[in-house]
Amino acid sequence: MEEPIAVESVVFDVGGTLIDPASSVGEIYASVASEHGWTGLDAKRLDGQFHEAWKSKKEFHYRLEDWEEMVIQSFAGVLEPSACSDIFPTLYRRFEDPSNWLVHKDVLPTLDALAGRGFRLGIISNWDQRLKPLLSALRLDGFFEWICISCDVGFEKPSSVIFEHALSRMGLPPNRILYVGDQWDEDVLGARQVGMHSKLIDRGSHGGSDTLKRLTDLEAVVAEAW
Repeated sequence: MEEPIAVESVVFDVGGTLIDPASSVGEIYASVASEHGWTGLDAKRLDGQFHEAWKSKKEFHYRLEDWEEMVIQSFAGVLEPSACSDIFPTLYRRFEDPSNWLVHKDVLPTLDALAGRGFRLGIISNWDQRLKPLLSALRLDGFFEWICISCDVGFEKPSSVIFEHALSRMGLPPNRILYVGDQWDEDVLGARQVGMHSKLIDRGSHGGSDTLKRLTDLEAVVAEAW
């Protein structure tokens, strides 16, 4: 069994780590399109096209125009770009609605336990201005001492800039911080390049030295460094 990592702070990614859409993106896209008169769209196709567009995205800075282009690509061959622009404002608002998000079952017990032990908790996330109100509506914001969002910093993970910005706010050496996220390159390697410890959360895995199969496993991974 590995020795616990001595840290003062545990920092989290958000999407895929703490929360996920309650329905597939394709289902939400098809539902909104139906509200605007385009009925019977194939949600699975839309979901697949969204994920393909997401994986291949470049120069995505979480601005309105970036999200609108993502919607246009997701509806390619299904709706004209002008129709996508018509439904985009509704789609954008839909993803700031807390009822469309699911907090993973292992999140609240983990945050409660870590906060109870005195660890300083934070967030580093590639997101836009909707994140803080969303976390507040989901009653998660109170756990975190600070929330660092890419749209405020102007750089996205895995850029070292966003991690260094977070370090400057925390006032801790990087080796006293553990970062947890669901993406290997953006989260695990991004954090390590500035000297933070990091772990991958993969709820479908069997765990491992770098991987957590449930967030509650963190309780045994960290030790108080004070």
